[in-house]
Amino acid sequence: MDVNSYIHTLCKKGEGTEIEFKSAKGGFPGSFWETYSAFANTDGGIIVLGISEKNGKFYPDGLSEEQIAKLKKLLWDGLNNKNTVSTCIISESDVLQANVENGFALVVKVPRAEYTQRPVYLTLNPFGGHMFRRRHEGDYKVGDDVVRRIMGESQIADHPLDNYVFPSFILGEEIDQDTVSQYRRLFDAKNQEHPWSELDDLSFLKKIGAYGKDSDSGKEGFTLAGVLMFGTQKGLDDAIPYYYVDYREKMSDDPEIRWTDRVYIDGYWEPNLFQFYNRVYLKIRQALPVPFKLDGIVRVDYTPAHKALREAIINCLVHARYGMMNNIVIERYPDKLVFVNPGTMLISVEQFFAGGTSICRNFGLQKMFSFIGYVERAGSGADTITKGWKENNWPKPQIREIYDPDRVEMVLSLHGLEGDLRKDDTTQKTTQKTTQKTREVILAALEKSPDLTNKELADICGISIDGIKYQIKQMRSLGLIRRVGPDKGGHWEVIK
Repeated sequence: MDVNSYIHTLCKKGEGTEIEFKSAKGGFPGSFWETYSAFANTDGGIIVLGISEKNGKFYPDGLSEEQIAKLKKLLWDGLNNKNTVSTCIISESDVLQANVENGFALVVKVPRAEYTQRPVYLTLNPFGGHMFRRRHEGDYKVGDDVVRRIMGESQIADHPLDNYVFPSFILGEEIDQDTVSQYRRLFDAKNQEHPWSELDDLSFLKKIGAYGKDSDSGKEGFTLAGVLMFGTQKGLDDAIPYYYVDYREKMSDDPEIRWTDRVYIDGYWEPNLFQFYNRVYLKIRQALPVPFKLDGIVRVDYTPAHKALREAIINCLVHARYGMMNNIVIERYPDKLVFVNPGTMLISVEQFFAGGTSICRNFGLQKMFSFIGYVERAGSGADTITKGWKENNWPKPQIREIYDPDRVEMVLSLHGLEGDLRKDDTTQKTTQKTTQKTREVILAALEKSPDLTNKELADICGISIDGIKYQIKQMRSLGLIRRVGPDKGGHWEVIK
């Protein structure tokens, strides 16, 4: 690397989120450590010692090689002294000496700390304002509550967050029996003749990790993963006081219309993640200009776009930091889909898109979704999402971390590289498309299982029982189906 040219490039960029210039005329600047902590706890950055910046202009200190050597010594002494900083995350190759006007400068490249190394803080005490994060051109102190959360997540590989046990929770009260039954139907359809299919509900839930034993106390109970996947409103409220999931459609330009559709916690359904996913996927897949197919009565995504969409929803759910005051929010606009989950990324954005690195905040949840075929192998999520969008000529997905409160936002643009394919779509066309696909699901399901009830059809389609009753009435009037026998004990016949 041409270090001198590199310095000039940095000066052209100026100070910002990832670049900091510091004068070292008076010796090693004490503020270096605050910036080091801030860069390490955010996205990494570059600190240049020996040049100061003011109002966009740069002023070299004119340091001698002897002064640079002393700065290096003080740098490495501090990095290896826990009274100064908690950990050293840089190597020899990250420290560069450069020729500048009338002297020398020292360039220190600070990487983003691995999640196991965070928080990076000053002194021996992480609390009391000793941890910093980077905001624009400044280094800002982090509150103790955030420090505690980050410290807990540094041990996530050995102590997954969703392994926490709730000994007093009961199937049928805090855990929704209907959701368990729906999940098991999908599991059986996905895993033909699986030995777990013969187990009773509690034994089955133990196998998939929804029920377990606390390693410290030895007490058994439903795990946090189990509550998130199968919980009733009561169970979710008791386990996670700030739990909230929200899907919003903003498909109208009318300022008087805030949402054109919404799925949120309103008391009419059990808002666990299994139910939320199925409701949201049914709605949000309408954004894709491609059909889908069925395998029996099980919906099977077969296009890369559908797989990408499914992966994006579940990525949002399994990587969320539950217990924070901000919520899971998924939004659909005419030109984009937005997924927001509380918490920060445990790997960098670059690592995410590179693939192959899998560090899941809620590994138990991830396993449960994988058992029913909703997610593929760990570490392949970014590839799945990127491939699905690329094949539709849509831009690469965008991810960013936002702080205070901490959250991760993924944006999937629906605006094609050659123009928005859906700019001229109307609400009426969208409604007609939704109705047609729902009817296709009902017809395929009844061909496979003619004795399905309205409740079972509602579960399969992901809509309300009233919605199924309306569709059945319309389909009968159109001559698509007919009832053979009484309401109880009869069956449906699909008219070819």
